[in-house]
Amino acid sequence: MTRTPLRPLARILDARARGENPKAIERENIRKRHEDMKDRARARAEGRLLVLGLFFFCAFSIVGFRMGMLATSEAQEPLASAPGAAIAMQRANIVDREGRILATNLDTYSVYAQPPLMIDPVAAAEQLVAIFPDLEKERLIKDFTGNRKFLWIKKRISPEQKQAVHDIGDPGILFGPREMRLYPNGRLAAHILGGSGFGREGVSAAEVIGVAGVEKQFDDYLRDPANGNKPLQLSLDLTIQAAVEQVLYGGMKIMNAKGASAVLMNAHTGEVISAASLPSFDPNDRPRPPTSGFDPSDSPLFNRYVQGVYELGSVFKIFTAAQAVELGLVNSNTIIDTSGPMKIGRFPIGEFNGKNYGKISVADVIVHSSNRGTGRLALQIGAKRQQEFLDALGMFDPTPFEIVEAKGGVPLKPKKWGELSTVTISYGHGLSTSPMHLAAGYAAIANGGHYVSPTILRQNGPQYGPRVMSQNTARQAQKMLRKVVTDGTASFAEVKGYDVAGKTGTADKPKPRGGYYDDKVIATFATIFPAYDPQYVLIVTLDEPSIVAYGEKRRTAGWTAVPVAAELIGRVAPLLGLRPRLEPEAGAAITLTSN
Repeated sequence: MTRTPLRPLARILDARARGENPKAIERENIRKRHEDMKDRARARAEGRLLVLGLFFFCAFSIVGFRMGMLATSEAQEPLASAPGAAIAMQRANIVDREGRILATNLDTYSVYAQPPLMIDPVAAAEQLVAIFPDLEKERLIKDFTGNRKFLWIKKRISPEQKQAVHDIGDPGILFGPREMRLYPNGRLAAHILGGSGFGREGVSAAEVIGVAGVEKQFDDYLRDPANGNKPLQLSLDLTIQAAVEQVLYGGMKIMNAKGASAVLMNAHTGEVISAASLPSFDPNDRPRPPTSGFDPSDSPLFNRYVQGVYELGSVFKIFTAAQAVELGLVNSNTIIDTSGPMKIGRFPIGEFNGKNYGKISVADVIVHSSNRGTGRLALQIGAKRQQEFLDALGMFDPTPFEIVEAKGGVPLKPKKWGELSTVTISYGHGLSTSPMHLAAGYAAIANGGHYVSPTILRQNGPQYGPRVMSQNTARQAQKMLRKVVTDGTASFAEVKGYDVAGKTGTADKPKPRGGYYDDKVIATFATIFPAYDPQYVLIVTLDEPSIVAYGEKRRTAGWTAVPVAAELIGRVAPLLGLRPRLEPEAGAAITLTSN
């Protein structure tokens, strides 16, 4: 800063020349300097006071705003909470193809205790046991009178139970809001939905997470707050699912089967309209997984149509015939010698019940379900081409069906695919797949030759994948399957008004530790309908069926799975919007004559 001299020489000389006192000039300059210093000090003080005033104004405004919020909010118990991300709530709904609710949310409460705040722990424990009989009175008293600061009593209670607990009146028993997953249809489509449970939990919220089925497969979508108003729409039809489960349950009981499964799939879109596995469970009260035993199918949690990987038997024969036609080796009228003996190495290839069909057409090989006939076709095809065809049908990988259990349905194929495996796999032995794999394979025949991925999500229009066979081959295969119903092993599958085409398959059931049972089978009927314009594929599988008919115990699919499938088609075809095609009745035998 530049300072002005108190005795400027120019002014001093001028004052002396005029006879004035030079000291007056110095005194005047000192006075002006002091006044400037006072003005600057006053300005600094005023600025500091202004900043301090603004600070106090903001502080008191924030405190007043917070006091206003507290005065207008509902009082709550002060609870300690661990640091971390907020618990996500509001899981999206799951609906069927018509928008009907399959899974939704229900607001409820949890009840917990803070023993240090309790007035009469013993009386509170006695009254809680009266409300919740599954609680142990002695354990509650021990917890309430011990050193515990917090414990859960029930993580999910009904409104009636909440009122009853509230009436106890103990300040140490408190409630927390809860959102629980509700499946209003109970057991219906249980294996598709899977179920849910609680993830991270707090006294003011609980995180609902999927534990199985589509709940787990689409967990990220369902938990995303942005999708709270956008439900997950499945391809299932709730009405058809109910009919399928009802008929399948009745069929399982009549056929004395241990379990059963059914898959109904649109052959053009890949949409699974219905999928059922029995025995089932209620996802509202999902049982715990088994901790012992060697057979997973003993548990109701076992999903038979994707996890049930078995040799499915003669239902595979149509794939062999279709590939032989596709390669130009035969057509449906080509004669095949099915007479014996037939051996691959030291292993004989025989027919069911020792039959010998002689020389028959390829179509009749399928109609009579000849092992030797399909085996000889497979030898013409060869192992490499057979593997390529089955791989194109998706028989070597888990199905892309969108539930987490589908990943566990890994097909079992031979380590060495030699000539023997080529023959046995041609008639459904040596390669283990699930009913869902089979549905995708038969869909390719039904839709004219395209592979279609099974899906649980609603689709818009056909979803054709790669072509695996020509339309001509698919048409010939459809006619062979239709002939199985009209002339072969699936005669019980005829449904009036709906031309049904399909193939039966009966395979010995494998033991969990290796080998096969002598008296237990997996009976399967794979069908497409209506045969004149195939739209749907239906796979029905029964685990260990056995009935007595005409004085004999019968286990084959023609006697067990086929009648169940026929009843299913008769029940669901009208629900699918398929109109029956009835043959015109013959005219009355009346002759008009004149008198």
